[in-house]
Amino acid sequence: MKTLPERATLAGLTAASGLAPRRFLADADGRAVLDGTGAGAEAAGMAQLGGRSVLISSVRQLPAALALLHLDGVARRLVLCPPDLPAAHLAGVIADAGVDAVVSDGTGPGAGAVAACGASADAACGASADADVGALPHFPCPSQPPPLPPAAAAQAQATEWLLLTSGTTGRPKLVAHTLASLSGLPVAACGARADAASGDDGLAVAPDAVWSTFYDIRRYGGLQILLRALLGGGSMVLSQADEKVAAFLARAAAAGVTHVSGTPSHWRRALMSGAAPGFAPRYVRLSGEVADQAILNSLAAAFPGAAIAHAFASTEAGVAFDVRDGLAGFPAAMVGAPGAKAELRVIDGTLRIRSPRTARGYLGGVGASALADADGFVDTGDMVERRGDRYHFTGRREGVINVGGQKVHPEEVEAVLHQHPQVQMARVRGRASPITGALVTAEIVLRRPAEPAAFAALREEILALCRTSLAAHKVPTVLRAVATLDVGASGKLVRRG
Repeated sequence: MKTLPERATLAGLTAASGLAPRRFLADADGRAVLDGTGAGAEAAGMAQLGGRSVLISSVRQLPAALALLHLDGVARRLVLCPPDLPAAHLAGVIADAGVDAVVSDGTGPGAGAVAACGASADAACGASADADVGALPHFPCPSQPPPLPPAAAAQAQATEWLLLTSGTTGRPKLVAHTLASLSGLPVAACGARADAASGDDGLAVAPDAVWSTFYDIRRYGGLQILLRALLGGGSMVLSQADEKVAAFLARAAAAGVTHVSGTPSHWRRALMSGAAPGFAPRYVRLSGEVADQAILNSLAAAFPGAAIAHAFASTEAGVAFDVRDGLAGFPAAMVGAPGAKAELRVIDGTLRIRSPRTARGYLGGVGASALADADGFVDTGDMVERRGDRYHFTGRREGVINVGGQKVHPEEVEAVLHQHPQVQMARVRGRASPITGALVTAEIVLRRPAEPAAFAALREEILALCRTSLAAHKVPTVLRAVATLDVGASGKLVRRG
């Protein structure tokens, strides 16, 4: 097994995986070549952040990725701030993380305050951890990678990486990781390189692979793909905020993307965009939401030359597994399997995970509690149900709809709705009822628009399918067609509203 050298840095491991002009990081507005000839002046500027807790803030992903290359091994702590972080939560994140400097391109959370401080480390700006981001010293995001190879690993700072959870309500939790836990590679006192070319799931990947993802790299799913590209010798095409799906797929195809990931909602939108026929990846991965049989079948038909995988991972517990047999759910034999990289348990219907990729814990005033139980297992909050020799995900524990005391998981109903050939995308939610407490309602996006009279017949056909597959209390009482369904910045279907 390959191991991480002690105090290995992201830049050092990227250099060890091979540098050449053909390796690159790119978004819609820029491109950085990973050939080892990076910006020395920018690296000197980033060196001023040695030992600091640094918030990385930008809307574009490329400046954030370059900041990670410069600052891992330099900063004491890196806070990966997603661009959609509500302003109301920013001061709390700064306080919990002890942030004393900001690296920004002038966009992202707190961008309006940047001008008040400027792109400098002027002490007059202040450095109070509970102050607004505008009161902290600001540094500009680098525009190029650092020169590689970097300084000796023995001189590197052990950097903590903080990711924010993507909860739908309330202030996000700060999850503390290390490069070792994020990469899935154990730390050793010595070693030549961390070879991530085979990935965490046994997938053989050529070093010249071109990776991409619908995810933002400030979130766990996107960061995983960035690390696989950098540590495995490949390149990466980054998505862009507010970019149309068809434009992103066209850009990915033009750049020769071979490996791409996203949530099932991302992929449903991709299939609806009409751009999929011009894209031919070798590997398609789903994660973040329940991957039902309908979307797996649709992707297999759209990309016949690709391996289709669906994975389970969480910000706290890391990557648990991926499944590439074309079937929804995962084999029951994975639960309790001896010697597995990630050990699985099912307790009270929820999936629990113990692995070397588990985060160190939560940080700060929100969720500053034990992340794992006494045995080291993380409760993911994802509900599973065994059917024969396979476990199937039924939904999130906190997302249950209570219909007269009986539980309904929205994802279970959506999986049935997606079985109908005319349903491209579905969302199931609860609606308050004075009699039963809640009613099950559903919205669907049709593959082809239907006139009212035609939809009335189609509606009855879809509900008949639900009645044959679901208990009576799970069948939607309201079913309506909509033009589109909202997908949040995390790539997951927006369920509240």
